[in-house]
Amino acid sequence: MPNPFYSALNQRVQPDMTQQFQAFVQQMQGQDPNALIRQMVASGRVSQAQLNQVQQQAQQMMGMIQGVQGMFAPRK
Repeated sequence: MPNPFYSALNQRVQPDMTQQFQAFVQQMQGQDPNALIRQMVASGRVSQAQLNQVQQQAQQMMGMIQGVQGMFAPRK
């Protein structure tokens, strides 16, 4: 039997996250993400240290994602 707390939480969070992601995708349509990042660093909105930290976190996440993908990859 599913946990009612998690079911209720999932129902509230999921549509909102999906809508936010869809809005983000629409906003980024036709934009160059690298140019936006360079502009944010140049303007001081984001520091180079913050950018470096986020890039390092993204690389770590990619490693985890690739590890999970490897678990489901067809074996030869």
